[in-house]
Amino acid sequence: MAVAAPWLSAQPAIPKPRVADLIGKVENGVDDFRKYLEKRGENAQTAANTPAGKRRTQSATPARKANAEGRKDELDDALGDLNRSTNRLRRKFDGTDAWIETKTEVQRVVDDGRKINQVLTRGSYGTEATRLWAALRTRINDLARVYAVTPLGV
Repeated sequence: MAVAAPWLSAQPAIPKPRVADLIGKVENGVDDFRKYLEKRGENAQTAANTPAGKRRTQSATPARKANAEGRKDELDDALGDLNRSTNRLRRKFDGTDAWIETKTEVQRVVDDGRKINQVLTRGSYGTEATRLWAALRTRINDLARVYAVTPLGV
């Protein structure tokens, strides 16, 4: 006698194209967030090369510079992890008929999202970063709920 896996029988009937759309929204959110951070870095570099920016940069202590660089690297690393886990989810999702089989990959996406949430909570990245992250976090949470994975906190 074959018994269905409990996670399959409890899963509501959601068509695969709808789940694919949710994954696409997460992918787009990750891309938007990465583009913003890259643009922010370019703007900071340009400002540092202006006379006013150079004066401001020269007054920063080495400890402040190291702290700012460490935070930037931490956010960049966390975003890279989220990008990789999202790409892995897409590859595995596209290669399967039963989308629920990719629940482990969704859990990784959520876990990587938690890292970004923690980094942003500790740092001061501005309103645009906060807005973009809130939109991406909502998309990740929508996907998590479909897979019955615990969503990210606020």
